[in-house]
Amino acid sequence: MPNLFFELQYPLKIVAGIDEAGRGPLAGPVVAAAVIVNQDFIIDGINDSKKLSAVKRERLYDLITANYTFGIGEARVAEIDEINILEATKLACIRAAEQLSIKPDIVLVDGNMKFAEACYKSIIKGDTLSISIAAASILAKVYRDRMMVELSKEHPQYLWHKNSGYGTAEHITAIKAHGPVIHHRAKFVRGFI
Repeated sequence: MPNLFFELQYPLKIVAGIDEAGRGPLAGPVVAAAVIVNQDFIIDGINDSKKLSAVKRERLYDLITANYTFGIGEARVAEIDEINILEATKLACIRAAEQLSIKPDIVLVDGNMKFAEACYKSIIKGDTLSISIAAASILAKVYRDRMMVELSKEHPQYLWHKNSGYGTAEHITAIKAHGPVIHHRAKFVRGFI
C-alpha cells in the first residue's frame, strides 16, 4: 500500500504528488492531478487508481478534494497532436502543480519522466508507493472519466462513457464508420481511418 516514505524524505518541505490519466486513449485530453496530503490525516483506502473500483474511486475523490490541497491540469488534444503525448503529459503535470493554492518545494511524479525543474522527482510505480501520488492518480482518473462521460453526450457513437476514449474494438469500429471528431487525437487514430 502507498505510504509516506517518499514524502518523509523531505522534512520541513511542502511535498506534492502528481499522476496523470489518459496517456494511451485515442480521444480526449491527458489530465494530471497534484495533491498535497495532510500528513496528520491519512485517508484510509488511498491506492493506485487502477487497483480500485469505480465506486471506491468516486468516494475517495470526494474525500481527497474535501481534505487535501489539490490542483488539476490538462493538455488538450491539439497540444497532444502538436508536441507529442510525452511532452503533453509533462505539460499537464506542470499545470496541475501550478493550480495548487500552496507552492510545493518538492513534486513527486509517477513514472520516469524527466523535468527541467529540479524540484520534480520521478518515482517509477509511484502510484503504488507514495500516498500523495496515489491520491493524485485517483483525482486524475475520476476527473478525466467524468470529462469523457460529458463528451460522450455530444458524440454517443464512440461510447466514451464506457471506454474513456481508449481504443476498444467498439471505439475503433465507430471511428471507421463515422470518422474522427475534434476530440480524437489525429496522430493516434490515423491508422484507423
